[in-house]
Amino acid sequence: MGRRTHGMEFKREAVKLAAQPGVSKTQVARELGIHVNMLRYWMRQFESGKWEAAGGVPLKSAQQQEIDRLRRELRRAETERDILKKAVAYFAKEPK
Repeated sequence: MGRRTHGMEFKREAVKLAAQPGVSKTQVARELGIHVNMLRYWMRQFESGKWEAAGGVPLKSAQQQEIDRLRRELRRAETERDILKKAVAYFAKEPK
């Protein structure tokens, strides 16, 4: 049996069902035919802001995608800076 993939609307609806007061996550997961840990993972993704609550929007908002892109760019720039600092220190040493 292969891996099942669930669409973003399915995930949103599952999270909405599980987030209702007095509803058991285990029961919702069983009714939907998914493992409860998967449902909890989806809920964490939703709560962390990685998913949009509105339907028809990618799971990761454009704003979150931009933040991720900027973080990658910042890490690259910091790496380049660190390399340059080491090069300057190396070449600044006085020959003996």
